[in-house]
Amino acid sequence: MSKDITRREFLKKSAVAVILIPAVAFSRSAMANSNSTLRTELKYQDFPKDNMSCSTCLEFIPGRTDKEFGKCKVIPGDDEISPNGYCTKWNTM
Repeated sequence: MSKDITRREFLKKSAVAVILIPAVAFSRSAMANSNSTLRTELKYQDFPKDNMSCSTCLEFIPGRTDKEFGKCKVIPGDDEISPNGYCTKWNTM
């Protein structure tokens, strides 16, 4: 018993895939949160200042890997904090 896919079935499945791919990509980007107001107030930047970076700050909550975005206790609701970032609340004590 062979399950040959017809041209019509192939086109239907391809159309569904074309619709779902952008929807999945959009939902992933929509899940990321950024607290831009507080970032501005704390002068957050995505690059370190001198030897100070988020990855060495006590307020930083790392992502799954050393290079992935994490969170910050000082900037609630923001899950796009770069480990290489810096803000004026940098703390090691």
